[in-house]
Amino acid sequence: MLIMVEMDVRFPLDFDKAEAERLKAAEKARFHELQRAGIWRHIWRVVGRYANVSIFDVESNAALHEILTGLPLFPFMEMKVTPLCRHPSSLHDDDR
Repeated sequence: MLIMVEMDVRFPLDFDKAEAERLKAAEKARFHELQRAGIWRHIWRVVGRYANVSIFDVESNAALHEILTGLPLFPFMEMKVTPLCRHPSSLHDDDR
C-alpha cells in the first residue's frame, strides 16, 4: 500500500549541534536502508523548509507506524500521513 508522508523537522533552538548532526547522519543511513529495501520509494525536499514529502510502500498502517516511530529524527518531526491509491484516469499502471 502506498502512503504519502509529509515530514517537518524542528529541532529546539538550543539543541546541541553535534547531536543534531549525529541524528541527521543516522536518519540518512536508515533512509538508505529503507530505500534499498523498496519501502521508502520516493523523497522530495520542500523548498525553503527542513521538510520532505515521501512515498512509502508498506504492508500495513502498523508497519508504517513502526517505521516512522523508529526514525532517529522522529522526536523532532511533525508528520501528515495520507493513504494513496491509483487514480482511474492515470496513463500509467505503476507509481512512476
